[in-house]
Amino acid sequence: MSPTLPPVRTRLTDLAEQAGVSTATVSRVLNGKHGVSAQARQSVLAALDVLGYERPEKLRTRSAGLVGLVVPELANPVFPAFAQVIESMLTERGYTPLLCTQSPGGTTEDQYVEMLLEHGVAGIIFVSGLHADSSASKDRYHRLRSRGMPVVLVNGFAEGVDAPFVSTDDEAALELAFRHLVSLGHRRIGLAIGPERFVPARRKREAFATQLERHLGVTDAEEHVVSTLFTVEGGQAAALELIASDHTAIVCGSDMMALGAIRAARSRGLQVPDDLSVVGFDDSPLIAFTDPPLTTVRQPVLAMGHAAVSALVAEINDVPASRIELKFHPELIVRGSTGAAPVPALANAAAHPLS
Repeated sequence: MSPTLPPVRTRLTDLAEQAGVSTATVSRVLNGKHGVSAQARQSVLAALDVLGYERPEKLRTRSAGLVGLVVPELANPVFPAFAQVIESMLTERGYTPLLCTQSPGGTTEDQYVEMLLEHGVAGIIFVSGLHADSSASKDRYHRLRSRGMPVVLVNGFAEGVDAPFVSTDDEAALELAFRHLVSLGHRRIGLAIGPERFVPARRKREAFATQLERHLGVTDAEEHVVSTLFTVEGGQAAALELIASDHTAIVCGSDMMALGAIRAARSRGLQVPDDLSVVGFDDSPLIAFTDPPLTTVRQPVLAMGHAAVSALVAEINDVPASRIELKFHPELIVRGSTGAAPVPALANAAAHPLS
């Protein structure tokens, strides 16, 4: 239950301070008067929600301004980056974002959706949600669409779901990373990736196999791929296995995994990039300041966030957005974690070509 509204003077002052507007503006919004900009009005409505005040009856029918944003845990910095971009763009469009972040053992995606529906949201954006897990049921999205709820799904394609999809081009990402390492002379290249049930992981794995055959003539990729978790620990475990089988370069499914791969190299007395080259994926905030600075494939977070918000707003306004998956081309950012293949490795490759 919302708290009882305090005396008017205190309420107006608190709301004005929270919204960054005058008490007169707050009063005009609460009384449904004209002469208030859309931005100021939205700031006052957001202040009501943040401070826990119940919206006046005349304003409740305007809950179309609320939009749900569901993201995974925040340990991987790329998810807060997506959230920040999408929230900012929603606010610019006059909507109030309701951020729902998941954590192991915490509130589930389905529980968040129920809460968002209770709040009367106008639409929901899912970033790397259950739509990206090929083993999860897609009925939850079908139910949302059957009740007319606009949704947009980011990074993960689910066949048959009636919604716009916005994704990074995983095939292009792997090609960029692989070409870079081959150009540096690497011939023993491994892939450290998360569980294959996730669509982005499966796509990267398939693209890796294609690149192995195209550039190195390898037709069986199995011994060059290790699937673990999209975490530092997962990357470390995968890298230890790949290092043991004489790989001189590792492409990782996330920047967190790449940091784990660097940790694994150091635990074996190896130097990055002198003995082992490592490529990440995401270009998470602050990743340029690691030791060494990480070479990575950058997700176009800004462009993807803009596309997701534009698609959702179109759907909310009954203008159907394209159902063809929008794939955004990533960018290779070369820093200090990749270098020329070790000379002994080059000699061994010449004497014993990979087959």
